[in-house]
Amino acid sequence: MIFETIGAVGDLKRLSSIAGVLLRFGFRDLFERSGLRRALEKAGVRPDIAKSESSTLESTPARVRAALEELGPTFVKLGQALASRSDLLPPEWTAELSRLHAHVTALPFDALRAQVQEDLGTDIEAAFASFDEEALAAGSIAQVHAATMHDGTDVVVKLRRPGIDKTVHADLRLLARLARFLEDEGGELRRLRPTRIVRDFARTMRAELDFRSEARNLALIARNLEAVDAVVLPRVISAFTRDRLLVMTRLRGTSAADWLSGLRDVAFDARAMASLGTDVVLRMVFEDGVFHADPHPGNLLFLDAGRLGLLDFGQVAHLSEARRRDLLRILLGVASRDEDTIIDVLLEWSPGNDCEVDVLAGDVRAFIDRYYGAELQDLDVERLLLDLSEMVRENDLYLPADVAILVKVFLLLEGLGRALDPGFRLSSHIEPLARGLERRLLSKRSLMRRGANELRSLLMDLPRDVDRVLKRLRRGKLRLELDLERLEHFGERISSSANRLTIGMITAALIIGTAIAMTIDAGPRIFGIPALGLVGFVFSIVLGLGLLWSIWQSTRRRS
Repeated sequence: MIFETIGAVGDLKRLSSIAGVLLRFGFRDLFERSGLRRALEKAGVRPDIAKSESSTLESTPARVRAALEELGPTFVKLGQALASRSDLLPPEWTAELSRLHAHVTALPFDALRAQVQEDLGTDIEAAFASFDEEALAAGSIAQVHAATMHDGTDVVVKLRRPGIDKTVHADLRLLARLARFLEDEGGELRRLRPTRIVRDFARTMRAELDFRSEARNLALIARNLEAVDAVVLPRVISAFTRDRLLVMTRLRGTSAADWLSGLRDVAFDARAMASLGTDVVLRMVFEDGVFHADPHPGNLLFLDAGRLGLLDFGQVAHLSEARRRDLLRILLGVASRDEDTIIDVLLEWSPGNDCEVDVLAGDVRAFIDRYYGAELQDLDVERLLLDLSEMVRENDLYLPADVAILVKVFLLLEGLGRALDPGFRLSSHIEPLARGLERRLLSKRSLMRRGANELRSLLMDLPRDVDRVLKRLRRGKLRLELDLERLEHFGERISSSANRLTIGMITAALIIGTAIAMTIDAGPRIFGIPALGLVGFVFSIVLGLGLLWSIWQSTRRRS
């Protein structure tokens, strides 16, 4: 049972609320088997079982989506993260989870005033020349207000909702326990690697709660894009940066979401904006390795003079050089029909898997056949990524978290680009950057530098590793772990060999006994031979021939 102990009173209250939602949407089995019921009853809370199975939604994905929406921001964001994991979930699940949205209304500013002044260390009037108490926008974690600094600078003030951190941390603790339960007893759900999903999700949520992390992300990406004049990012007012307060310069423009919904007061070259936005995000991915992980239309602003503004850096992903090299290997593997390279990358991404390599090889060949011969700039990137994710899922593999985020970003870019420009093709923007990445990562100089770094790392780590092994050996704590494949077949072979040995010993004993019986003159005789000795001799021959036949058949099967 995973809920034998409850860490805090707040956890108990939240646990009771979660239990009620599970029952209301027909998940009584999960409620019972996970230990939720027993944990609550031990704490003196008796859930109303009679309210279970009352949901009118028929499909399981629809009931899960409705339950997540009712459970609040943490669970909604988890569902939204899973909606992009087509490598883990089938299409009907990702389609349903993509409909998730949090029903959030802005809090009245009076509920935030004390917290804001505590973070500012002074009165609001002393910090700002003006402050609009009506929120510009509200989300599940924070809400945004407009203000003006005393020097006349227009800013936006991002405020974390009071108490949301406690709710999120409690939810993350409960999700971690639930993930461990599903990993241990969840049957088919174990394939989803729930503990890995929750761990990655928890890291993202904790970063979103800390606005100082967002400020660091913004500063890093601003430095990387400093030379790109057509892109504008907000500037953080460092003096007012706290974990639950963030003040940034205000960008004024039309969001891509408003433009797509018909609010087009100002004319923009949509095709140029689609191209600019795509090139900027792809530059972050292929050149910088640090990219905006949520470039949805609401986070893109069309500014004057054909410039583009980027907002909301709470979700930023990092893509290492090794990972970029893996992605390049897959693209080159398709182009050169090198199925072994693609298989190697997919298996490296899923260590410890039980994948049937022969089946995977067949799927990879079919995958290559669909795209072989097409120029990189002509590839249907959306279809390729979905096919790759489906192949990964069907072979019980999974994509690393950073690659899964990148797939989501590419799909967002493809969808937004086509909405702005019907002739848009993401692949035509990827092609020159991928070629540049290929030249940098696969050049002789790069390969030599990487080899030298790996050799230096090996030489530096070797003495320490040898020292650890020797210390464990001296303490008697050195363990040798063997992973014996087909252990059941191995056991059967041992058992069969033991049976043959037993029969051989019995046959030898019969032959010796028969030889002794042949020397006895007393008793009946057959053809002048003592009957007991003759019967024993015939039986020994039959057993011996049977043993030889079994050994011969076994040798034929192995050969």
